[in-house]
Amino acid sequence: MARRSYASFGNADYGFWYRFAAVLVKPVTTALVKPDWRGWEHLPKRGGFITAVNHNSIIDPLVYAHWQYNSGRPPRILGKSSLFSVPFIGFMLRKTGQIPVFRESTDAARAFRSAIDAVNSGQCVQFYPEGTLTRDPDLWPMTGKSGVARVALMTGAPVIPVAHWGAHEIIPPYGRGGAGRSRFNLFPRHRVVVAAGPAVDLSKYQGQELTAQVLRDATEDIMTAITAVLAEIRGTEPPAERYDMREAARNRATAAAARRQKAAGPAGDEAEEAGK
Repeated sequence: MARRSYASFGNADYGFWYRFAAVLVKPVTTALVKPDWRGWEHLPKRGGFITAVNHNSIIDPLVYAHWQYNSGRPPRILGKSSLFSVPFIGFMLRKTGQIPVFRESTDAARAFRSAIDAVNSGQCVQFYPEGTLTRDPDLWPMTGKSGVARVALMTGAPVIPVAHWGAHEIIPPYGRGGAGRSRFNLFPRHRVVVAAGPAVDLSKYQGQELTAQVLRDATEDIMTAITAVLAEIRGTEPPAERYDMREAARNRATAAAARRQKAAGPAGDEAEEAGK
């Protein structure tokens, strides 16, 4: 796909630090990635919007940022607050206007407020709705967190589903290189696809009270759209049921309890009965 001109966008304000960061980052991604960039036509030329992206490798943010930067709409990416404490990296994140996410703290709502302000001021804000690298065995998107839906419904901004595929071949998630494979496969360069789809239709939720159910349903619509873009990239059908980390954790806990009870034998059954 031909690269768009930055001048075709009404508010493509990169600034010195953003361009300086690109000078540092783009050679790295170019050295590792054979880019296959798709779907820029779905990005609004003006006004605030949200991108919701799948996550299956620790280098996804670099790849996504390269794709988004070249689209002509500089992104503001939500990142773990710990990254902002890393020397130089934190400095560059702050200078380029990225948004720290403070998990499980009194500052947890700060990212939410910053995202809303950024969207309302006409910027692009990027979310990883899964909140972490996917645990799905085949790297399909998991269930999502509701933050992206909440920001979308509070601002009325369009949500653009984005999927990338191929970065996991460079650095597999959680070091899962597999038997006989390295945890890092930097060379030769790997083909990586980043593609955007049409904006998610959330019109049926507009004007409704933002109940937990409304946010869950809107989030699932967003995850379904991301999955559809990824399925088109991969050329395969996604699973019928989405991987749920919380449900998987409950299942593991139940299985572990069953194993402990079985190992304890009759004595364990008697002790459990006596404790009731």
